[in-house]
Amino acid sequence: MRPRRSTASKVPEVNLVPMMDVLMTVLTFFIIISMTLTGRQLIGIEVPENVEGTDAEVDAATQAQALIIGLDSSGNIIFEDEPISFQQLTQRIRTHFAENPEGTLLLKADKDLPYDDVAVFLTDLRDIGGNRVSLAVE
Repeated sequence: MRPRRSTASKVPEVNLVPMMDVLMTVLTFFIIISMTLTGRQLIGIEVPENVEGTDAEVDAATQAQALIIGLDSSGNIIFEDEPISFQQLTQRIRTHFAENPEGTLLLKADKDLPYDDVAVFLTDLRDIGGNRVSLAVE
């Protein structure tokens, strides 16, 4: 008797796990590298750099109507390159919006400042009346 041959051919299997491991390793590498390349010095505050694909250009009219406020890495409020108290800042913001009803606030927070502190400060600005607050990136 002859041994029977299998008439059904086997479909070769491709193992994709090693390829996925390599892709995840490369992706992780690029994520870590991109996270270390952000931030520049500006008025003693390091703001994060702009992300590709976002609109970074602000026209001169919008920038002229913007009130620029800074938060340094210690959480101190900076206005016109000098530390200022929150009560003084409140008065300046109200004056700014009285003169420029369409004006905006531009917050330049240090990148080393915990985001929870930035979020609390943004909430405080909103409570003052600054509904048009932008968080600056460079």
